[in-house]
Amino acid sequence: MPRPDISLEFFPPKSLEASFRLWDTVQTLSPLGPRFVSVTYGAGGTTRELTRDAVKAIHKQSGLRTAAHLTCVNATREETLEIARGFWDVGVRDIVALRGDPPKGEDRFTPTDGGFQDSCELIEGLKAERDFTIRVGAYPDVHPNAGTQQDDVDYLKRKFDAGADEALTQFFFEAETFFRFRDACEKAGIDKPIVPGIFPVENWKGARRFAEACGTKIPQWVIDAFETAERDGRSDLLATSLCTELCSDLIEGGVDKLHFYTLNKPELTRDVCHAIGVTPETRLENVA
Repeated sequence: MPRPDISLEFFPPKSLEASFRLWDTVQTLSPLGPRFVSVTYGAGGTTRELTRDAVKAIHKQSGLRTAAHLTCVNATREETLEIARGFWDVGVRDIVALRGDPPKGEDRFTPTDGGFQDSCELIEGLKAERDFTIRVGAYPDVHPNAGTQQDDVDYLKRKFDAGADEALTQFFFEAETFFRFRDACEKAGIDKPIVPGIFPVENWKGARRFAEACGTKIPQWVIDAFETAERDGRSDLLATSLCTELCSDLIEGGVDKLHFYTLNKPELTRDVCHAIGVTPETRLENVA
C-alpha cells in the first residue's frame, strides 16, 4: 500500500494543562513528517488570539509548516487582514480560510459590519494581500446550510475560482462518501486537490454530537459497533480499527493525502498512521 502524505489539525489551548497537551501532541506526531499542521479557531472566532499565539509558537519552535485558520466571524476586513499580515511577517505562509461557525447562541452566520461576507470574499482578500497558500473546507455530506450536495460542489468551485489552492473535507465514516463527492467535483470541472478529513474517534458521544452538528451522516452499523464496543470497554480498539480501514480504503481508491483531526489527543492518530505505514522510519527512508 502506498504511503500517503499526512497533515494534522490542532486546536489552541485554553489553560496551562491544555498547553502541555498541545505540545505533547506536537512532539508525538511531528516525527511522522506531516506536510503541514493547522490550528483552529473556536466557534464564533472565540479563540482568535489563542490561535495566533499557538500558530506562531508551533511554527517557531517545531519547524513544522504551520497553517493558521482564519474566519469571517466577528471581525472587520481590516482586522482580519491585519492578523494575516502578522502571520506572514513571522514566516507563516499557509491559511485555512473558512466562513466560520456563528457565535454561541446563534443559529446562522451573520456577516460583521465591514467584514467579509463569506469565505470566497475572504479568499480573494487574502490572495490580494499576500501570496498565501490557501486551503478551504469541503463537505462530502451535505452542509447544514446547503440544500443539496451539488450546492456544496458549486460553492467549492467558487472558492477555488476565488484563489484557493486545496480543500480539506469534513470527516465522514465511509470511503464511498468521499469517492462520490470527488466524482461530483471532477464532473463540475474541479481539478485542484481535495484531501479527505480523517477523525479518529476518541470519544464516541462527543463524536456523535459533532457529526450531527456539522451534517455528517452516521451509518447505523457504526452506531451499533460503538455502542457494543463501549459496553465491552473496547472503544479505542474499534476506533483504531475502523479508522485504519477507512484510510486503507481511501488509499486503495487513489487518495495520496490524508488530513487528521487530532483534537490534541495524539495516540489514536499515531496508531492509525503507523498501521497504514506512516512511521518515522518510513519517513527517514524516503528522505534518504
